[in-house]
Amino acid sequence: MEQDLSVDKPIFQQIAEKISAGILDESMAEGDRIPSTNEIAKFYQINPATAAKGINLLVDEGVVYKKRGIGMFVADGARQIVLNKRREDFYQDYIIPLKGEADKLGISNEDIHQLLEEER
Repeated sequence: MEQDLSVDKPIFQQIAEKISAGILDESMAEGDRIPSTNEIAKFYQINPATAAKGINLLVDEGVVYKKRGIGMFVADGARQIVLNKRREDFYQDYIIPLKGEADKLGISNEDIHQLLEEER
């Protein structure tokens, strides 16, 4: 995990995103143990409750699971869950606003496609 946290989002959300990013880029594989709340808290110099809140987001999404007395682990299918969530977030955060602005400006879907192809 990277050391830096920003002020843009709540810290617990950033913790969940950093773990999700590790799962997505496969630096954390299914079945791997993730850092404990205390390890995360020490690394980022934050309250362990904040770290736990971030991890609990991932538990609620089915991305990680707890083995009592052993630790937290990346769940089977976690990468696909993260990928699906990121795609949905991308659609909501970028595609819908892009389409709305394009409609206001009279830019067609074909024009958008052409512009995207030019950027590749």
